[in-house]
Formats: sequence, structure tokens, C-alpha cells
Amino acid sequence: MRHLFTRKPLQLLLEEMEGEHRLHRVLGPVTLTSLGIGAIIGTGIFVLTGIAAHDKAGPALMISFLVSGLACVFAALCYAEFASMVPVAGSAYTYAYATLGEFMAWIIGWDLVLEYAVTSATVAHGWSHYFQNFLSVFGFHVPPLLARAPFDFDPGTGSFIATGAVADVPAIVITLLITVVLVKGIRESAGFNTAMVAVKLLVVLFVIGAGILFIDPANWEPFAPYGWSGLSFFGRTVAGRTGPGGEPLGMLAGAAIIFFAYIGFDSVSTHSEEAKNPRRDVPIGIIASLILCTILYVAVTAVLTGMVPYDRLNIDAPVSDAFRQAGLTWAQLLVAAGAITGMTSVLLVMMLSQPRVFLAMARDGLLPGSFFGAVHPRFRTPWKSTILTGAFVALLAAFLPLRVLAELVNIGTLLAFVIVCAAVLVVRRTHPEFQRPFRAPLVPFTPIMGMALCLMLMFSLPAENWLRLFVWLAVGMVIYFAYGRRHSVMARLRGDKSKR
Repeated sequence: MRHLFTRKPLQLLLEEMEGEHRLHRVLGPVTLTSLGIGAIIGTGIFVLTGIAAHDKAGPALMISFLVSGLACVFAALCYAEFASMVPVAGSAYTYAYATLGEFMAWIIGWDLVLEYAVTSATVAHGWSHYFQNFLSVFGFHVPPLLARAPFDFDPGTGSFIATGAVADVPAIVITLLITVVLVKGIRESAGFNTAMVAVKLLVVLFVIGAGILFIDPANWEPFAPYGWSGLSFFGRTVAGRTGPGGEPLGMLAGAAIIFFAYIGFDSVSTHSEEAKNPRRDVPIGIIASLILCTILYVAVTAVLTGMVPYDRLNIDAPVSDAFRQAGLTWAQLLVAAGAITGMTSVLLVMMLSQPRVFLAMARDGLLPGSFFGAVHPRFRTPWKSTILTGAFVALLAAFLPLRVLAELVNIGTLLAFVIVCAAVLVVRRTHPEFQRPFRAPLVPFTPIMGMALCLMLMFSLPAENWLRLFVWLAVGMVIYFAYGRRHSVMARLRGDKSKR
């Protein structure tokens, strides 16, 4: 059993960056910050604000964003320290391997697969509805059979209902188009993303500037209609109100759902191997993108809930629909176009990140290297795993509803953040000699607070999310013990040493 907790030497990680399988170093601090903003601002601000305010928190969602943002700040500081120490692909998976051992690395790597794939599917779903909202301004409509997932969750009854649709076809189309762009190359993908981020920020600033003129302070009353709590323990509410399905309601419950909006800053660390100066640029990209996006989130939420009463917010396209309800059709068109652009950039970054986690796991022998570790000889991208990611995301986006996708991805990401924060505590004690160009401040306070806040948000999610997480991890355990443990590079190294 002790072999399950064998740590991968940092020197070995750095050596793996050399040779024919390394990725191109083409990303600077501005591009990395842009990638972070591209990943963060998207479905969270353009879609989930409607669900979270309507179903969970009301106008108090502004405070929910601050709570989630605070949890992310502590986790981001821990991520930044590791990214400066270990500037290779793999993100939290690589950090866990170097500090907590192979078994915990596999768990977090498998968890990251869930995070990036389900996040991408959620974004594709949101993109589809804003695209349909955009078309509706011109009188065009996607046929109902092809417009959404075949079922949805009704929070009023706490049960699933049939929608009468077959699949969300626009979500499939955008996913496949992004896959083609990603196979092409990281330089082209990053440039494409930077252009979309610029458009997206202009639209967000327009929403804030124009929306202020239509705020009615009466819409903020009551400010916290569902209460200030919403804390639960494995689905059993211990503080606050519950909904018809037994799910927790309140400001903390809203923070647990809206946490999805911050998923993306950690994706910056997956591109450490492609950064020009990763020890400096990656921490800058992580922290700068997180701070900027938190400010924008709170401002947009204040405008949105001030323009429209929280219980009248549209679930699928709340921001553009708010301008429709204000009688500004031209603004609805502009916001819908900006949302489409914004969510395209998020989808790009999320689907850019997952194959690089696969690449790191394949290098370690935990996944078949001939497929997941294959780097295209011309484009220098992990092209096979990128195509697999695109197909998997397209299936999820086509057949699963937004509410299921959003809650499923949150719990997996929160678990990853908890492990990274714990890893900082471990490596500070076990390897104090390692060079740390960026050091997380106030250790052990920072990682402990990161773990505490992320666990609090995990416990504020509905019970079925824990069940889905355990099922996913169980599948991962089967793969690890059936393949990964037997083909692990570290296992072979241990065997060679024992023979000598």
C-alpha cells in the first residue's frame, strides 16, 4: 500500500519538459491573464446568475459571489505557489503527485477530467440558449426537437420532467467547431481567445453602464428572500431553508452554485509548460484574472437583480432577457452577441485544458501514452485526446440539462481546490528547500482557510452531487487499479531500484 503514496520527484517533473514531447513556450503574462478571464467570464455571469438568483439566493447573490470569490482567493494563492515551483502541464494533478503521492494524484486528475468536461458541456449549453435568443430577435427559431436537452429538473416540484426535445444540436455544433480550432494549435487558440475576451469585456462593461440606468432599488427588497444560510451536510440542511426537493436554499447555497462562475482561473496553471516565464507569469495570470472577474461579477449581479425582480429572471439567458424586459431590443441583441462570444472563449479554454491533464497522466503511465500522450508532429498539440474531449463534451451538452451540469461540476472542482490547499501545507513541511519564486502568504492560515471555505461550499450542495461524485471516483478507481497502477512510470522505477 505504501507504493500508492509514492511521490514523484520534482526534478523528474522538470526533466520531462525536455525532448520531443514538450509543448511550445509561447504564452506571456497578458495572454495567460486573458486565458484566465476567458475561462472565468462566460456561463457563470451570463447564465448561472439567473438560476442562482431565481432558485437559491435572490439579490443576496451579490454576497454569494464575494463568499465564493474569497474561497477562490485562498485556493488561487496555493495554485500560484505550485505553478511557480512546478511549471509543467497537469495543474493540480501534477502538484498532488509531487506532494501527496500517486494515488491522490490519480484521484485529483480524474476529478479534473470531470471538472473540465462538465464545465465545457455547461458552457456549450449556455452558448446554445444565447445563440437561440440571438436568432429570435430576427424571427428565427431552432426547431423545438433540436433546441434543448431531452429532460430538465423542476425546482418547484423537485422532480425531473421531459422537455419533448431530442438533443441540444447548437451545443453539439459549437463544441465540434472549437475542437477543430484546438487541434490546430495553442498559438492560434490563444490569439483567438484574446480577441473574444476583448469583445466580452466590452459587453460586460456595457451591461453595467447601461443597466445602471434601469435599476429599481425596490427590486432588491427583500434582499435575501431565501435567507442568509443554506449550509447542509451531505444533503441534510443544518442551517437555513430547504426547497421542495430537500435542497438547501439561501446565500451560502447560492455561493455553492455560483462557485461555477469562478472555475477557470485554475486552468491557467495547466498551461505552465507553454508559458514563456512560468515562474513569474503564471501567478500573475491566476491572481489578476481572479480579482478582475470578482469585481465584474458583483457589479453585473447588482445590475441584473436591480433591473428585474429575482423571481422574474429568465433561467437560460437572464442578462439579455433583462434588457428585453426593459424594452431595449437593440441592447438585447448586443448582449446576446457578447454572451455568445464570451462563452465561446470559455469553451475554448476549458477544452484546451483537459487534454493537457490527460497528457500529464499519460506521461506518468497512468493512461495509455500512445493515445493520451500523443503530440501532433506539426501542431505540437495533444490532438487525439483533444478530439476525444470534444466528442465527450458534445454528448454531455446535448443530453444533460443546465441545472444538473452546473451542480455536478462544482463539487468536483471544490474537491480539487481542497487537495491543492492541503498539498501546500505538506510540501512546505516535507520540502522546505524547494525554490518558490512565488510564495503563498500567511501559511498555514491561507491553505487552511482555503480548505475550510471550499468544504463549506461542498456541504452546501444538494445530496445527489455527492452521490455523482462518489460514482465518478469509483469508476476512476477501477481504471487506476486495472491499468494505471500496473503501468505507472514510478512503479517501474521502483522495480528497477529493487532489482539493483
